[in-house]
Amino acid sequence: MKKTVIAYLHTHWDREWYREFEVFRIRLLRVFDNILYMLENNKIPSFYFDGQTCALEDYLEIRPEKLELVKRLISEKKLFIGPFYTLVDEFLTDKNCFEHNLKYGTDYAKKLGCTDFIGYLADTFGHSKNVTNVFKDFGIDKCVVWRGCNGDIPAEFKFCGINTVNLVRGYFMDFFSAPFDYDKKAEFIKNNLDKISEKSGDVLLMPIGADHLGVETDITTQIREINARLNEYQIKLSSPFEYFELVKDRFSQFEWNDELRDNTKTFILPGSYSSRPDIKRYNVQCCHELPLADKLQKHFSLNYDKLIEYAYKLLLKNQAHDGICGCSTDEVHAENITRYKKILQICQTIKDEVRFKLGTSGLGINMGDKPYSGIIEFESCDELIGLQMISSRKGFDNEILQDTQKIPVTEDYTDIYTYLAQVENLRPTELAFVNPTEEETDLIVNDNSISNSKISLKIIGNNILINNDIQLEFVDYIDNGDSYNEGPVKDDYGISADIISTKKVMEGQLRSALKIETSFFDVIVSLDKNAELLKFRLDWINEDKNHLIQAKFVLNNDITKTCSEDFNELIERHFDCNYDIRQNLPTERGIEAKSNTAPMQRFVWANDFGIFTKGITQYEVFKNMISIPLLRATGMISNPHNSSRSTPAGPPIETQALQMLGKNVAEFYVYNGDLEGYGRNLDKVFSNVVY
Repeated sequence: MKKTVIAYLHTHWDREWYREFEVFRIRLLRVFDNILYMLENNKIPSFYFDGQTCALEDYLEIRPEKLELVKRLISEKKLFIGPFYTLVDEFLTDKNCFEHNLKYGTDYAKKLGCTDFIGYLADTFGHSKNVTNVFKDFGIDKCVVWRGCNGDIPAEFKFCGINTVNLVRGYFMDFFSAPFDYDKKAEFIKNNLDKISEKSGDVLLMPIGADHLGVETDITTQIREINARLNEYQIKLSSPFEYFELVKDRFSQFEWNDELRDNTKTFILPGSYSSRPDIKRYNVQCCHELPLADKLQKHFSLNYDKLIEYAYKLLLKNQAHDGICGCSTDEVHAENITRYKKILQICQTIKDEVRFKLGTSGLGINMGDKPYSGIIEFESCDELIGLQMISSRKGFDNEILQDTQKIPVTEDYTDIYTYLAQVENLRPTELAFVNPTEEETDLIVNDNSISNSKISLKIIGNNILINNDIQLEFVDYIDNGDSYNEGPVKDDYGISADIISTKKVMEGQLRSALKIETSFFDVIVSLDKNAELLKFRLDWINEDKNHLIQAKFVLNNDITKTCSEDFNELIERHFDCNYDIRQNLPTERGIEAKSNTAPMQRFVWANDFGIFTKGITQYEVFKNMISIPLLRATGMISNPHNSSRSTPAGPPIETQALQMLGKNVAEFYVYNGDLEGYGRNLDKVFSNVVY
């Protein structure tokens, strides 16, 4: 008896990748015009539109006359759309953005009549264990995954409580478009179905489609001819929903309750988390500022809900996985940055309007969910006595800029000062005036050390020491990789930066700072009164290509476990700290080297040492060292000679901006302590207090 193969037609649609958005959209018009024609004329039974709605929105913006046809095909269960707005990377998006992604996607899909949804994650670079909780909140009880599944996971399993399909051979079943005869196609398909069958029961799932690929006009004829040549399988064109129904009794036979990041069977492309750090910084900043702006506009009744939705959709378009992962052309990422800047302009203007509405300089409000204590920064055109001023700039008073009955003139261009103020137990939505600085402080700074009662940093010779025993090094490695994977060189253990000089650059009651000049760059280390965090900021000009610079923290004991932020929760990971990628580079085709790197959002902790970052979204473990990438400079989307990945992951397009030449910025904070406090309350670090 032949096994049933449920085949579904689809196209994986990256809005932008190795071509720019408008270029791909014109291709989308041709692809989807043909698909609608085939659906309307019953030449194919159904089509699955890649689990996202943004591509359909892009299409209908140019083809509005097709809207009623689309709605009819959806109502007839021939066209399936949603639930996402865009197909995002799961590790570089926080829970709030993931929820907004599903909200906008399901709202749009339901508006067009779609009621059946699958959490479709076919091409994301591994899978977070926390996505299924969000699916459950949206009533989604099905999921499709591919990358990250190890060899023990069958085609049907429970992934963190949800019925999930593992696309054993992926979705790249594009040989129906290949110029082969039916005998060769049947042989190729049989070989793939045999591999899927090893992980399946009597019913198999086979996606038919690939990146930006249309449906062959003779697809039903091809399947009929291939079925005649298959002795063990019978292919049926249908939808993934029928497959889920046919195999519903198999899901409970295997459960997996952890993240899916194994790369023994499929590439997970972990270098994408350190690719194009400028994109990562913008994304993390927008993920913080946009919900804060939304809270402000709601609290002060500014009536900007539609504006916030517009900004979120800009952000979600940037979070499509080839965008946020930094794996696209320079032109694509230039458009990403423009979108990010638009979002930040909206957020800043909402803040400025609130300041204008409050009408008082130096008045703060806590828009977080918990009380806040600490040092905050604010700007004023007034010279305020008794407060620590840390910088000044030229500009226009916010009151003039926001008052619609006034416009600034030359005489209004004035000095604007940045001050520090101390806040104690400021409750949610509570207003507070800043107070003059008290005389007492626990800060001590000189030309080679900085400390308070909680934490210290000192420079002894060529060593930077945190709390006397944690050593910080800056190390530069060769990287012959690409946007997807690091390309390490065997036995390259890097060049460490030398310390040239150190100097006290700020001394105050609320904040002090130390400048460390190294052979790589200058490092500004600042420390606030009573704070447990040392703050590091680096601004430098990168003039070198194909290299990786890490900040490496040498701890007292080997690191076998970390806790890091994922979907705004802390997850635990375990490591073989003796594993060295440089001694395990692949020699066989089709292998991606295992890596001791992992993604994070804003925080990682190991052995009572925590690191907070502003847009550094990866860390690495080796022996007793935990490292974060300050810069990874490569120059190609997919380098066919990448030492850690023996086959291509995309086109070998040169991308000069990926070398990160010119000005670069990196920011991170560290503390020495357990997970309680800062680790479990990131609002204490990333403040929601607005002045």
